[in-house]
Amino acid sequence: MIDQEKIVRIIEAALFTAESPMEAKDLANLFNAEELAKETASKTIRDALRIIENECLSKSIELKRVASGYRFQVKKSYSEWIGRMLHDRPPRYTRALMETLAIIVYKQPVTRGDIEELRGVSVGQNIMRTLLERGWIRTVGQKEVPGRPALYASTKEFLDYFDLKNLNELPEISEIQELVEKGMQDKHINVVDQLALNKDQDDTVRVGEEDDQSASKFSDDGGSSSNVVNLPLNS
Repeated sequence: MIDQEKIVRIIEAALFTAESPMEAKDLANLFNAEELAKETASKTIRDALRIIENECLSKSIELKRVASGYRFQVKKSYSEWIGRMLHDRPPRYTRALMETLAIIVYKQPVTRGDIEELRGVSVGQNIMRTLLERGWIRTVGQKEVPGRPALYASTKEFLDYFDLKNLNELPEISEIQELVEKGMQDKHINVVDQLALNKDQDDTVRVGEEDDQSASKFSDDGGSSSNVVNLPLNS
């Protein structure tokens, strides 16, 4: 059998090299029966993850549990400096797209018609396509009404991107409406903190047919915009 210290270091190395989060069972599968007893594997892996998590307390990285498993990531307090070495700017999305995402996340499963009813304007095809291509939403069935429109819900990829383990970690809408009002002025605000339906606010963008043209475009303008959200460096 391998001693605990080596198991910790193997798991640490695996998480560093993994391209996506790893579940505890995937980490256990790194070891054969001669290296790790099957009956104690689950506890051993959990203990190793706890050790790694504690070791990261004094480091610039952290072990994060998200919907798809465990991963290493830079702590948010250091993201400003790490961002300077990245060539690609964080993507920036329009308020129309973020409102649509918020409705899907908080009201799921919903149809495109449900979203349009709640927003009070039409939902451009580019908005839905962008969210689908990002992997943040998916179709989960069809509503049993005439026409059988597609039902949309959020995905594990959405949870992973915003550092959430499950939907229960989403803030209450009542808690974040104030953040929505001021968040569009902060180019580094976390989008999860502003995922709320606020269609009655005075500063909400009413784009109607323009949704199709603007919702999925990334802005190349370095300046701020009242209808554009700058996504933070999360991973």
